[in-house]
Amino acid sequence: MPEINIIPCEGGVCAAKGFRASGIHAGLRKNKSKRDVALIVADCECAAAGVYTTNKVFAAPVGVTRAHLKNGKARAAICNSGNANTCNSDGYDKANATCEALAGALGIDAQDVIVASTGVIGVPLPIEPILNGIPQLIEQLDASVEASNNAACAIMTTDTKKKEYSYELVIGGKTVHIGGICKGSGMIQPNMATMLCFITTDAAISSEMLQKALSDVIRDTFNMVSVDGDTSTNDMVTVLASGMAGNAEITAEGEDYDAFHAALKTICTSLCKSIAADGEGATKLIQCSVRNFSDTNGAKVLAKSVINSSLVKTAMFGADANWGRILCALGYAGIDIDVDKIDVKFQSRAGEILVCKDGRGVAFDEDVAKAILVRRHITIDIDMNVGSCDATAWGCDLSYEYVRINGDYRS
Repeated sequence: MPEINIIPCEGGVCAAKGFRASGIHAGLRKNKSKRDVALIVADCECAAAGVYTTNKVFAAPVGVTRAHLKNGKARAAICNSGNANTCNSDGYDKANATCEALAGALGIDAQDVIVASTGVIGVPLPIEPILNGIPQLIEQLDASVEASNNAACAIMTTDTKKKEYSYELVIGGKTVHIGGICKGSGMIQPNMATMLCFITTDAAISSEMLQKALSDVIRDTFNMVSVDGDTSTNDMVTVLASGMAGNAEITAEGEDYDAFHAALKTICTSLCKSIAADGEGATKLIQCSVRNFSDTNGAKVLAKSVINSSLVKTAMFGADANWGRILCALGYAGIDIDVDKIDVKFQSRAGEILVCKDGRGVAFDEDVAKAILVRRHITIDIDMNVGSCDATAWGCDLSYEYVRINGDYRS
């Protein structure tokens, strides 16, 4: 396969041709300096795809959006923060009313609107601020870097940083762009999904192939992220493709599909790593790489087990090279393993250190290990030595601040 050159570019969800965005403070959040409603609008009908939370208690917007995207088409996405619109008797009424109001103002079909909410569960959604804010959202629509930034900020809840990326590449001789914004800081163990993510592209691709690419990429990106082991009620990943790059429409697998798939995986990897790094109270991004296992699915389960371990998380917070906790997490993952072949290393920009060989401890310099583990980005490298299959998961440490944030979340 030819080399695929995927280059970072500016613009976020507005990097792709045919998309505009905005984000305003409509009044859902008490802090007037925080934007709380975001809007993304396409200039033409788009191929669309989505993947949704597996939690059986799911938000009304998830149900509405799932129904709207059954035909693989959409024109706009609207999202509010500050309230999840979950477990409310009027949740569907308000999600549908939001779609209808936006569609009426834009002159499009309500079925072509993606709707999403994030925030506190079980509190009725005040819909008036959203409906009253729609004219301002439309008035401020723009295809600028700032517009994407405003939308990215408007979907944040306990996030401390906006999460926004965009890339460009060549497909079929045409320059194609792909951009995305997402939110997620707590209640993060996608499966799928526990955050909100909106991706836009100007690639020409059928809705069937777009859904295929998204469903596949999710398995190795967002489904491999965990902050706290909780699967949310609300969240989703959606992709809109305007086709305005002018490439021949991708309708089957081949070189063009592979290139688009690679770009989608690149942006989803960037976004999901930013979620892990910004976990509630997190001080470190932890990457767990399980290598040389007998099968890929087993390697994924093992990597997620390590990332989810509260004892591993707290050890990383304290920069403690307590490798025994890692083997413990591998052992209860429910996967058959050969403990006597497992090697474990800790890695960061400060270097790497072997702490376990053939399932047994080895002598190592605690001071060197400490210097490696105090860094903000840490890799736990686990070599299973029984095959050729690999998997990577991302998470964060567990700090005192996580308890404080979630102890007074509603207040």
